Amino acid sequence: MAATTDHDERAGEAPPAPRRGRVVGAVSLFGELLITAGLVLGLFVAYSLWWTNVVADRAADKQGDKVRGQWADPGPGPLDTKNGIGFLHVPSMRNGEVLVEKGTSSKILNDGVAGYYTDPVKSALPTDAQGNFTLAAHRDGHGAKFHNIDKIRKGDPIVFESKDKWYVYKVYDILPETSKYNVKVLAPVPKESGVKMPGRYITLTTCTPVYTSMYRYVVWGELERIDTVDSDRTPPAELR
Repeated sequence: MAATTDHDERAGEAPPAPRRGRVVGAVSLFGELLITAGLVLGLFVAYSLWWTNVVADRAADKQGDKVRGQWADPGPGPLDTKNGIGFLHVPSMRNGEVLVEKGTSSKILNDGVAGYYTDPVKSALPTDAQGNFTLAAHRDGHGAKFHNIDKIRKGDPIVFESKDKWYVYKVYDILPETSKYNVKVLAPVPKESGVKMPGRYITLTTCTPVYTSMYRYVVWGELERIDTVDSDRTPPAELR
């Protein structure tokens, strides 16, 4: 009987099935899809958190320049405030001046401004004898003007600048988290902040936690004084 060689044994084996090749191909395709999905997600995040800020800041700067230009040269007739009623300054947020406009819709806030509420609770204005000046702004993307709201502490100043007045508020209470449906925080007398009597209040609201819109972060302040704007627009001591 002739000896069987290794060559003969290999020659008698069946060719390997193509299954392994198909599995490798499928895994490779899945890996490429994951990489592509990661790139798309990365681009979306960059758009949401960077590019929308760039676009919003440009829009806000342009609108803010219009407001200041009209303050300097109002022309005939009443003051036109359709581009904004003034500027919010919160030193502890380290975000410079924030143009304030009427309304809190996405169309308005996406331009990198803060808006005062007209619904569901109508905001008072700083010029009113009493009430709650209630504001909202984005925390992330579209200018993210209230991104650092969590840096505000009790006792910090909040200043609203109008054409001829500086309204200086002092923070007296903070609510780090509440339901997005809690409209009591916007009340003319915001009792959730501990106050019980009518006064001249300011309320800042935005989404929380960061990068979500699940809850609302709320800061309350009370008017301390009103300074008259001089010819040089010298800011109050709290902003120097």
